Amino acid sequence: MKTWIKRSLIGVFSAAVLVGGLAACGQRHHGWSSAPVSAEDAAKWRERILERAGKELQLDDAQKQKLGVVFDRLREQRNATVGSTSNPRTELRALVSGEKFDKARAQALVDQKTHAIRSGSPQTIDALADFYDSLKPDQQAKLREWMDQRGHGRWRS
Repeated sequence: MKTWIKRSLIGVFSAAVLVGGLAACGQRHHGWSSAPVSAEDAAKWRERILERAGKELQLDDAQKQKLGVVFDRLREQRNATVGSTSNPRTELRALVSGEKFDKARAQALVDQKTHAIRSGSPQTIDALADFYDSLKPDQQAKLREWMDQRGHGRWRS
């Protein structure tokens, strides 16, 4: 397979995974939203995460602060990836609105999302690494256990 095809596929796959993960961070109680999360909603969600993770993992103040930085970076990354789009379905419909698929517009969308991911990823990765590395071995084990059981209602209310 040609190098540019591999890179494109990896980029699109990575973008899809990251967008999904970031969207989960911005998920509202009544469903998924494609718009940037409001500062008020983000602050509520942030406090909820810090409270629950702090209790479950027995985080100290420094670890809670690092987790807060992770949340902030993920929120920034999600909002950058979503961009100013209020309805991504409209963007997708525009690609197929004519007689032919709008390849140029599709590529522009992929480039825009990929750029947002590439430009924000180093800070997000640093924040995640800083938080995880600050955890004690038993806290890391508990976090891994929670991740293994994710989706089974462990920290949900």
